[in-house]
This record gives sequence, C-alpha cells and structure tokens, in this order.
Amino acid sequence: MWMEANSGAIKLAVGIRYALPLLAAAVVTFAPQATAQTDPFRDGVNYALRAVSLGQTAATAADWNEVAKLWIRAVASMQDVPLENPRRAYAEKKVVEYLGNFAYAQQQAAIGYKLNYPTFNSEVLDRQLELYLSYIAAVGRPDVAIVGSSRALQGVNPTALQDALAARGYPGRKIFNFGINGATAQVVSFLLGSLLTPEQLPRQIIWADGVRAFNSGRDDRTYWEISSSPGYRLLAAGVRPNLTSAVPGYAVGRDNAARNSTMLSYIQTENQEYPLPLAQNSPSGGPWRLSGINAIDANGFLPVTDRFQPDIYYRRRRRVPGSYDGDYANFWLGGEQDAALREVVALTKARKIPLLIVNLPLTSDYLDRSRLSREWEFHQYMQQQARVLGFVWRDLSQSNLSRNEYFQDPSHLNMYGATAVARTLANDRSLTWP
Repeated sequence: MWMEANSGAIKLAVGIRYALPLLAAAVVTFAPQATAQTDPFRDGVNYALRAVSLGQTAATAADWNEVAKLWIRAVASMQDVPLENPRRAYAEKKVVEYLGNFAYAQQQAAIGYKLNYPTFNSEVLDRQLELYLSYIAAVGRPDVAIVGSSRALQGVNPTALQDALAARGYPGRKIFNFGINGATAQVVSFLLGSLLTPEQLPRQIIWADGVRAFNSGRDDRTYWEISSSPGYRLLAAGVRPNLTSAVPGYAVGRDNAARNSTMLSYIQTENQEYPLPLAQNSPSGGPWRLSGINAIDANGFLPVTDRFQPDIYYRRRRRVPGSYDGDYANFWLGGEQDAALREVVALTKARKIPLLIVNLPLTSDYLDRSRLSREWEFHQYMQQQARVLGFVWRDLSQSNLSRNEYFQDPSHLNMYGATAVARTLANDRSLTWP
C-alpha cells in the first residue's frame, strides 16, 4: 500500500490476494462532501478499507471471519446513507459490491474451518457431514432428510418441500438434503447405518435417485474410495466425528491452494476523498456468486440455475447412447447394491423411520430405446421390492416433470426442476409426513 499527497488529493493503491474473478476495474472520481458528525458513507468506506487491509494477511478461518464481519459492517453503513443524500445511489452500488466481498470472505472462513476428523475421500461427504452436524446443533435433527447422489443433491429442494408441506397443513417441518456425489445404495447404507448415530437420524427419509445407484454391475468407485479412507478406518475403530473435539494427529483446515489461485485487485484513482475498494463482477455480468460445492445452502441443497438446451449442449459434448452409458454397464439389479437396499429398509423399519424411494425425472432426450428398456426393468424391480420389503416407491422418471427447462443436463435437475419435484411430492395425498 502506498500514499502520496498531491494538491490536496490522496492517491491510494491497494493490492489484495483474493480468489474472486478479476475483471477490469472501473475508475471512479467524486468530489469531496461536507462531513457531518455521523457520516455512514465515510464509516462504510473505513470498514471496507479495514477489510481490505486485514484480507491482505488473513491466513486462518478466524482471520477471514473478521474480514467477513468488516464487510458486513461496511454494507450496513452504506445502507444507512439517507435516501435524500446525493451519495445514496452510489452507496447502493457499493452495497452490492461489498456483499460480494463479504460472500467471498465468508467462503474463505469456511475453507479454513473443517470438521475435526480425517477425510472420507469425498469432499462433498466431508462438507455435508460437517453441515449436517452443525444443522442438528443449531435447529435439531431434521424431520425429513433427502439422501442419494448428485441427482438428489440438486434434484430435491428442501426449502420448497418445507413451504409446500406448510401449505398442506404441516408447518415448521425441518428438511435437510444430505446428497453426496456418486452415492450408491452401499453409500446410503453406510451413511444411515454407520456414519450417523440413531439420535442423528431424521424422522423420515426420502431416497431420491435412479438406476445408477442400484446397478451392481458397474464399479462402485465412490463406496470404494470411502471404505478405503482414513475417516472410515477411524470410524471402524470406534471414534465418531463431532464438532466439538479434535482427533489427535489430524490437522484442522482445508487446503488453501484454491484461495491463492487467482488475484483480485482493489484499484484506487486520484482525486478521491475516500479511497473505495472496488468489487468485481462475474464474467456473466451479474453479481459474483459462490459456485460448485461452496454454493450448497444451509439445508444441504445445491441450487443449479443452468437450463438444458439440447442444441447448445450437444455442440460441446458428444451424445452417448444408452448402450454405451456406464451407469447402465453390466446391468444387474442384485448383488451388493440390492443387499445395501435391504440393509437400509431393515434399518428404517427397526427405527420406525418411514422410507420413500423416488426415481427422479429424466429428459425424453436421454431416454433412448436402450435406457428405456433398463428403466422399465428398474421400475418393475423397485415395485416388487417395495411390495416385498415394505417401503413407499414413486417413479417420476417419465412424468410431466421431464421438461428440458427443469434440467441442467439430460439427467440432472436444476433448481426449477428440484422445486417442481418437491411440490409434486408434497401434493401427493397418498404420502404421509411426520
């Protein structure tokens, strides 16, 4: 940082290492304003400058938490600029920019903090477990938990389900999405039967997924990675994950490499009474947003806004026929995944936890002749298992929810489809809820 007095003006340049997307910074010049005894605009600038300064040296979760607090104070101060003040319009823009910086600092605080437990070789599982335990500590165990693979993680909106159930006369239901990328029946069985204690289990379970989770003919790499992880070994030794005590020999804190992957520059110009840190916008032109795993919300749901447009999608990716789709490879609805399904049903019956298994929607574009044949086999298999084992089964794979605008890609729902699925389930009068 450097300052130089020049004809009554102050020139200030600030460089800070942030992983926020970098675009060309705007150049802003404004005239000095008379300062009242209390000047929220000046306060906002001062908080922002302190956030920038601390952000230059922030190295721990606690440091980034302080940076986030300063940005939110800067936001509050800018919001306090009176409506009739000539600087109000400019302050409103700074509120939006500062909120982006707050979100980034908050993300870094989350990256710096982690569950005091070794990894399960799945970042999504590690993060979802941490969030689920924190959720229980904050609001209690959920009334309903959604489990499954990434199709569940982004395919059933817990907030929309909560709202739709409230409209039906079930107010205040707590709903959490514990989706895990790549989860199979074996992974779900491990999650419910080993990783979580009986006290941590929800009152009802929605298992939302599709054929892939139950096909024993394909390699179950996700379960193999989890079962060979240090977290799995420690759990087998009787040491359970929790949020309050560290496990000896395991360092706390995630890899900080992503934090320093790109740079964010705060560029100040001449003739400014207040040097203002400038936030950047995303390449899409909208406010910067968290993406990927960091976009998972407080209820465990991953909202995806992309919409599936076949013409555009298949310009970038080749079309894979069902006969070459690994999800249907060596198709076999028996073996270890069938055994895992039976384990889950036995567990839920023993704990008196209602189990609803949902086959999530697919696009008609995805369902070629080969996939349709396998989907029909799967439908018959699940109908029989539901009747014999005693769980509730709903098949939404070829429902009116298969519209392209509800999907991110041919087989994964976006947030609009996830909301539609949630409302469909809530409005199913034959289903019961806790």
